[in-house]
Amino acid sequence: MYKLIIRPIFFIFDPEKIHHFTFSLVKFLSKIPFIPSLFRGLYQVNDKKLERNLFGLTFKNPVGLAAGFDKNAVLYNELADFGFGFVEIGTVTPKGQAGNPKKRLFRLKDDQGIINRMGFNNEGLATAIEQLKKNKGKIILGGNIGKNTNTAPEDYTEDYVECFKGLHPYVDYFVLNVSCPNVGSHAKLDDVDYLKELITEVQKLNNQESVQRPILLKIAPDLNNQQLDEIIELVAETKIDGVIASNTSVNREGLKASKERLEEIGNGGLSGQPVKERSTKVIKYLADNSNKAFPIIGVGGIHSEKDALEKLDAGADLVQIYTGFIYEGPSLVKRINKAILAKS
Repeated sequence: MYKLIIRPIFFIFDPEKIHHFTFSLVKFLSKIPFIPSLFRGLYQVNDKKLERNLFGLTFKNPVGLAAGFDKNAVLYNELADFGFGFVEIGTVTPKGQAGNPKKRLFRLKDDQGIINRMGFNNEGLATAIEQLKKNKGKIILGGNIGKNTNTAPEDYTEDYVECFKGLHPYVDYFVLNVSCPNVGSHAKLDDVDYLKELITEVQKLNNQESVQRPILLKIAPDLNNQQLDEIIELVAETKIDGVIASNTSVNREGLKASKERLEEIGNGGLSGQPVKERSTKVIKYLADNSNKAFPIIGVGGIHSEKDALEKLDAGADLVQIYTGFIYEGPSLVKRINKAILAKS
């Protein structure tokens, strides 16, 4: 029904407007007494064999929703009914910011992809905290944190620290987003020495807490093998809890979209099917060359059960979807979980 009726209607309209409309619709429907249980019946697969234990957390299944969908933590309680094993909110920055000028979100229908240059638009840390206080405890929550666009390079760490401290009581794990191509003055976040400094500082704070939260690093799919070797060394040296591979891509190779269309769209991070192979290669390289020394969450171009199983076979411990959720609809989560069960 989603692909036949709902998606064709949604895809007539501007993607960012539809995103906000969908949130309002799900919020409204979830207030009708029987609807949440209907969603759970339609989309959830509850089986102990799907459980995964990582970072000291028990995920009821290995399929999560990637950051960027529920930026301000307004829909995670409702999204829990759609069968996800975990939801990652954010990216959250200390201060609210409008992000880049619109239009900044574009569908590549023929490629089953999306290009976005949202620019960490979010309502800021204080708003996220207020929303997270409404947590009904139905799902594991990740907190994806970043810096404000206008923050000076010498203050980057301060931004991450502020978000870490603020969200610590409310999320189950953290993700340091250092690989989004859509925020300004980003060069420092590509520097391994700086990443070491950032991770060390956040870990120091974590160790002062009575409960430590797992901390993960989100990396780009465009890294070469030498850079991936540096990531493996970085994880070994800092003992960060894991890696999310991968973020959106700036690579435009092999797209069906015309050169004119891509020039019209301009800059932005590419997600969806076009990044599937790149993301899977990064996962496999990290897993093989580290001798599976750390957990990996695989994300990028998962639009089917086969895509998800490829990520898991390559070395991912969990997977996340986003663009696939938009193109395939909520039944994708159930289909992936059923495929994982069939294989187990």
